[in-house]
Amino acid sequence: MAIATGGLVMLSEMLSKLPPSEKKIAAYILENPRDAISLTASELGKRSSTSGAAVIRLCKSLDLKGLQDLKFRIAGDLQKTVQQEVRDIEPNESKYTIIEKMTTNSIQTIKETAELLSEEELTKAIHAIENASSIHFFGVGASYIIAQDAQQKFLRISKHATAFNDIHMAATVVANFGKDDVLVGISFSGNTVEVATILELANKVGANTISLTKYGSSIVSEQADIRLYTSATREPTFRSGATSSRIAQLHAIDILFMCVAAQQYEETVKHIDETREAIDFIGKSERPKK
Repeated sequence: MAIATGGLVMLSEMLSKLPPSEKKIAAYILENPRDAISLTASELGKRSSTSGAAVIRLCKSLDLKGLQDLKFRIAGDLQKTVQQEVRDIEPNESKYTIIEKMTTNSIQTIKETAELLSEEELTKAIHAIENASSIHFFGVGASYIIAQDAQQKFLRISKHATAFNDIHMAATVVANFGKDDVLVGISFSGNTVEVATILELANKVGANTISLTKYGSSIVSEQADIRLYTSATREPTFRSGATSSRIAQLHAIDILFMCVAAQQYEETVKHIDETREAIDFIGKSERPKK
């Protein structure tokens, strides 16, 4: 069984958004993680000059099952090797160090995303997509690229999938949704109003809704039945086209796709072989005849 991790990442990312009493507890745990994992809710409340009730509220704010869940994750974090901070690119930096920094940053992002994906929420998402009449991915800006990637993957295994970035087109499709249709709203920040609005509309017609955002409560995740989180690692100043967020989103989509594919393995292999043959056929027909 895999060791649960990600507790310290969750606390760190949510620290500035928490109410005062919960912020005190989070700060204490971040400063004293080894001590914290051996304390009860009441003891943790006393150490942080708050209360046991505030500890329970903190766990709810983190979208965790309870204090034990948080402590298990922190204990897992403490077993890991020390992680490096995301590093920015400097002016006139060498190609060698850019390669090294970008690779390190990407690995860190992928690891944190794996830690933040809830197995329970992932299971719900897999079930919804397995039984979906159609799957619609909606994202704006860079998140639309992720929506297109998801559409291409699921089309390859014979799922009816679409990708939208125009809110009016998306609204037209959602208006005709059935109860087995699924809408996946993608927004790294979680604050994209258009994505939150489309998810809200899908909820009104009774469709299944899934959000893919960075970790933490947001207007997008609040509108979703199923919430998938990616690494909330802060982007370096240089950003490089929101590199970390894009990699985190792609990684989450890959995991979701592979989980769905694994549930229907033989059928998946058949569909992938058929699509590969179709692409090969087109490639051959496009070659100039001698």
